[in-house]
Amino acid sequence: MSLAAVLPAPVPAPEPLAAATVRGWQAHRAEVDRRLAPCFRRPEARRRAAAYLDGLLGDAPRKNGWQLAETAGDATPYGLQHLLGRAVWSADAARDELYAYVAEHLGDPEGVVVVDETGFPKKGTHSAGVAPQYCGTLGKVGNCQVGVFLAYVGPLGHTLLDRELYLPEAWTKDPDRLQAVGLAPDTPLATKPQLARRMLARARDAGVPMAWVTGDTVYGHSRALRSWLEDEGLHHVLAVPRNEELWAGTDLWRVDEVQAAYGDREWHRLSAGAGSKGERWYDWQCWILAEPEDADWGHYLLFRRAPADPDDWQAYVAFAPQGCDLETLVGVAGRRWAIEHAFEAAKQETGLDDYEVRSAHGWHRHVTLAMWALALLAVVRAAALDRQHPQKKSPQRHSLTAFKRSRGLAGA
Repeated sequence: MSLAAVLPAPVPAPEPLAAATVRGWQAHRAEVDRRLAPCFRRPEARRRAAAYLDGLLGDAPRKNGWQLAETAGDATPYGLQHLLGRAVWSADAARDELYAYVAEHLGDPEGVVVVDETGFPKKGTHSAGVAPQYCGTLGKVGNCQVGVFLAYVGPLGHTLLDRELYLPEAWTKDPDRLQAVGLAPDTPLATKPQLARRMLARARDAGVPMAWVTGDTVYGHSRALRSWLEDEGLHHVLAVPRNEELWAGTDLWRVDEVQAAYGDREWHRLSAGAGSKGERWYDWQCWILAEPEDADWGHYLLFRRAPADPDDWQAYVAFAPQGCDLETLVGVAGRRWAIEHAFEAAKQETGLDDYEVRSAHGWHRHVTLAMWALALLAVVRAAALDRQHPQKKSPQRHSLTAFKRSRGLAGA
């Protein structure tokens, strides 16, 4: 009897993670092209968009027209510039498809949507929305464009989800200037909180699974936005300035008055989540503003304090399920940093701020494709982590079937 007949059959060696990652990348990249194809009328535009995405995902130090053209094998950037300018396709349709893509691959019932803005420093005065205004990228007032964004944060990863270009009031009062960048001459002024509400409504209508909304003081200071979120039943934890006035029972209090009166009471040290240097530890307090007996929700005031400096504190207003625990509110507040990480990654890795367009629709087209590139990286990373840790069960994904059902497309 031969030795081969006695020994058990060899077990095939598992596929190397590198090879699986390459094949997974190719499949995910092809999926993005399939999803985006209906947004373009002509095959030439579809091919240009695919080449543009490849360039945004490539290694070029700057993702401007010439370098993207070189990546695509073009002698000049005119073809890619045509894609952002005169080609017929819908950036909004691509954005809507991004909602479905993120919901399917990263969606979770306990997902958090973060709203924030970022600045794009610019020279001159001709690009849509450019003006001297505060630019977080510069850390000061400077000549820039400002975009308001949504990010989606779930257990599987996070990415940018939606975008709106902010137009300062001086722009909305100048019809000729608006027309010069492709906008209607009667385009009305929309504040940053109003742009946030517009995008949050789109996310809700698209069926993106989210349990919470969070953002900084620009959005928390807007009573109109907070009221709308409550009316829509969207729980939220929003930062508010120290001079914000809030109702506690029948009394109107300023936030800094509450902190001065009760700030010496017990604090709880909790992590707001892991950062680049480890866990972000702060001291926290939570005060009940209102818990109506006939409602399943409550209003809360949350304080965060730096352990080394009691004068370094931030307040948040929360609309949350009644009896919500402190750890949950802290966890939601901590998710806001994910959008800062997304901005950094998008600018460094997918060319979010490397565009060379002046029109409003050119800005939306470039930014939408850069967001798609970032989302693809997030999805591929989540899939790679699944392969590396197959013993860990991933949270329940929001299936495409369920997503279509939520949008009334079950038979599609």
